[in-house]
Amino acid sequence: MKKTGIISAIALSAIFTFSAPLMAAENTILESYRAAARQENPAFKDFSSTRGQAFHTAKSGDLSCASCHTENIKAHGKHATTGKDILPLAPSANPDRFADAAKVEKWFKRNCNDVLKRACTAQEKGDFIAYTLSVK
Repeated sequence: MKKTGIISAIALSAIFTFSAPLMAAENTILESYRAAARQENPAFKDFSSTRGQAFHTAKSGDLSCASCHTENIKAHGKHATTGKDILPLAPSANPDRFADAAKVEKWFKRNCNDVLKRACTAQEKGDFIAYTLSVK
């Protein structure tokens, strides 16, 4: 094998080694929201990245998720009130985004209450995550 082939093989191995636990976390989070969505609505089929994208940009009063996170979820955002930098939502740009289920739930709770003035449903959460995972 040529030297560049060995380096490529090592790089691919590292990518899979480090990304596999993150993909497992994303799948675990999605599965928990999938089970909750079935409990909320027995007619639930599956999550939709299209619905997730629409949810991201839909306005509730003056705000939407995109107000702080931008419409380009691979870009850094900025909190509308505090101006604090927000890391990209898309796991393709921020691999740690869905690595911790407790953090995911904490941020959904806070942001859904801030933007929608209510808790998000399990389907909304799953659709949103499906959308972020679809952006490469």
